[in-house]
Amino acid sequence: QSHHHPSLSSQKQICNKHKRKSQQQQHKRTNNKSTNTKMKLSTATILATVMTGANAFVAPSTTVPATALRMADAPTPEEEAPEQAAEPIMPPTPPAPQMSQSMPFMERPSALDGSLAGDVGFDPLGFAKSQADLMKFREAEVKHARLAMLAAAGWPISELFDKNIANTLGLQPVVDASDRAPSVLNGGLGKISPVYWIACLAFAAGVEVYGLKRASNTYPDYTPGDLGFDPLGVFPKTEEGKKWFELAEIKNGRLAMIAITAFAFQELVTQVGVVDETPLFFKPFGTVIKEYANSGYIQ
Repeated sequence: QSHHHPSLSSQKQICNKHKRKSQQQQHKRTNNKSTNTKMKLSTATILATVMTGANAFVAPSTTVPATALRMADAPTPEEEAPEQAAEPIMPPTPPAPQMSQSMPFMERPSALDGSLAGDVGFDPLGFAKSQADLMKFREAEVKHARLAMLAAAGWPISELFDKNIANTLGLQPVVDASDRAPSVLNGGLGKISPVYWIACLAFAAGVEVYGLKRASNTYPDYTPGDLGFDPLGVFPKTEEGKKWFELAEIKNGRLAMIAITAFAFQELVTQVGVVDETPLFFKPFGTVIKEYANSGYIQ
């Protein structure tokens, strides 16, 4: 027995040692797990903190439905109305015709673009080669048209009343025995006083100088023939009215130039004054019928 007791004691010691060793290893594994868990928690905490701090510097994004965006971008009727009123749609300007309006078988001259009153593209000889030439010719046309209108009225008036006025004032009549007014073709210009011709030249020169002054850069809105003479204030203020007056003036002036030329050649050919050749245009109807009856023209 005494021989076996040391063996049992040794075995117990060995068992106890293994047991303690097992407990130590288990305790060590437990400590390692706890340490790993703490490290994982610490890492997660750090990452969460970093993400939270980074999000603080990023603008929050809001998602708006596409329908809401389209509704917000679409203008309301109240917003569209002022834009439509501020920008009216103007009709396109029609292009100038390629052919002359007065002579359809000829091309329209390039300078005659229809901007001037009475411009119908009539320039068969091609005088107006540029806009500057056109303005000069229009200036001359307006001056001759106005003189012709005065002459077309003054010619028959002189034939009707010259003798009566001259007899009243005790002067020599300037019309001849056939009631023809003095002219280059009829003759009789020598009967006119030189003072009259000097006065006419002085007046014409003054008007010409004044017209040249207005045609200069002093009056940027100057149109050919615009002398600013309107004592009765009949010239319209609107653009439409101005165009109508300018067209009426140039048409009557062109007709007067034709009429005064016809007066001169008619009296040259017939040797009779126009007031006696065509009295219906210049005398009262009753007077014409009486003269025709006395002359045997009406029986």
